[in-house]
Amino acid sequence: MYINEAKDNVGKFVEIKGWVYNMRTSGKIVFVLVRDGTGIMQCVVSKNEVSEDTFEKAKRLTQESSVIVRGTVREEKRAPFGYELDLKELEIVHLTQDYPITPKEHGVGFLMEHRHLWLRSKRQWAILRIRHRIAKSLRDFFDSRGFTLIDAPILTPAACEGTTTLFETDYFGEKAYLSQSGQLYMEAAAMAFGKVYCFGPAFRAEKSKTRRHLMEFWMLEPEVAYLTFEENLKLQEEMVSYVIQEVLKHCKTELEIIERDIKPLEKVVPPFPRLHYRDAIELLNKKGFNVKFGDDFGGDEETALSNEFEKPVFIHHFPKEIKAFYMQPDPDDPETVLAADLLAPEGYGEIIGGSQRIHDYDLLLKRMQENNLPIENYQWYLDLRKYGTVPHSGFGIGLERTLAWIAKLPHVRETIPFPRMLEKIYP
Repeated sequence: MYINEAKDNVGKFVEIKGWVYNMRTSGKIVFVLVRDGTGIMQCVVSKNEVSEDTFEKAKRLTQESSVIVRGTVREEKRAPFGYELDLKELEIVHLTQDYPITPKEHGVGFLMEHRHLWLRSKRQWAILRIRHRIAKSLRDFFDSRGFTLIDAPILTPAACEGTTTLFETDYFGEKAYLSQSGQLYMEAAAMAFGKVYCFGPAFRAEKSKTRRHLMEFWMLEPEVAYLTFEENLKLQEEMVSYVIQEVLKHCKTELEIIERDIKPLEKVVPPFPRLHYRDAIELLNKKGFNVKFGDDFGGDEETALSNEFEKPVFIHHFPKEIKAFYMQPDPDDPETVLAADLLAPEGYGEIIGGSQRIHDYDLLLKRMQENNLPIENYQWYLDLRKYGTVPHSGFGIGLERTLAWIAKLPHVRETIPFPRMLEKIYP
C-alpha cells in the first residue's frame, strides 16, 4: 500500500515501503513516522503486541533509515494525515547513521548544500507536490482547449529576450545559446497548428540575487493564430483562475503543511484589474518612487503595484523602447505596445509577460534593425510574415514565480528541485 491509499485500506493488513521521518519512544510504545513519498503515517509499535526482536529493532531505528513495515491500518484523527498503522512486522532495509538534517533549525546555506536531502522534509515535499499540481493543471487547461504541445529547442542560434542574458556555448565551431524562451518557435508552430504551447526550461544569465531570480527556470508559452491582445488577456485570466482552483481542490494537505492562508487565493477569479503603464507611473510617483515614462519596473516597483490589488493585476501598454522587438505597437498610441505583464498579488510581482506580435513584415524588419539584430539569424522568423501572415498573440508564465506566489514562499529557491542561482550550481 502507498500511504495516500490509507482511507481505502482501513482494517486491512498492509505492507508499506518507505523511510523513517521521525520517531519517539514512550515506555512500552515506540511511535515511528514513516514516509513513502505519498505521505507520512504514524506506526505504533506496542511491546506487548510484537515479538521482542521487532520491538528492539523499532527502538534502534534512526532518522531516514529505510524500512518495510507491516500491520493493520486504522483511522486516528490525532495522527498525521488521519491514519495510523498498528505495526506487527518490521524489516530494516538500511540503518542510517548521522543523518545531517535533524529536526532542529538549520541555516539556508546549509540546507541548500544538502538540497538532495532537504527534498525529504515535509515542507519541501509539500511545495514540490504543489508544483506538480500547477504543472499538471497548466497542461490540462491547454490540452482541454484544443492546444497542441510543441517542444521548442533548447539550443538556439540567436537571442529572443536580449543579448545580455545569454548563456553561450560552442556548437561544433559555431556560437550557440541556451534558450531564453520558446516563443519565436511557437509562432512558427501556431501558423501550422493554430493553437500551440511549449513547456520546458529556459535560461537567463542574469546576474541578479533577488528572491525572484533563477538562472534556469520552467516556462509555459502558448501562442495562438488570430488571437487579439484583448483575447490574450482573457485567456490568461481563465488559465490562472483554473490553476488556482485546481490547487485548492487537490492540495489541501500540502497547503496546510506550509500553513498557507487560502483566503487570498479564493479571491482569484476573473476579471482581473488592469492598470495602464502611464497610470502605474502616476501611482508609483504618489508612493514616493522616482519613475518616469520610459522606465522599466524592478522588483520594488512591481511589489508596490501588486500590493494595491487583491487579485492579479495587468500592467499594460508599456513603452515600445523597453519591450521586445516583436511586440505590436498600439495603432492608437504608437509610443506603446500591445503588451501586458500580470503581477501576482501579495507583493509577488510579475508571473506572466505577453503581447500581440508584429505580423507586418516591413514593421518587424524595421524593429529588428532598430535593435541591431543580425537579420540573417532571424530570416526564418521573418519568413512567417511573408507566407500567410496573420495577427497572433501569446505569453509566457513562469512556473517557479507562480508557485512562489501560490505557496507564499519567501524565495524562489524552494520552488524547483535543484535551483540554479548566481554562483550556485551544487548539487
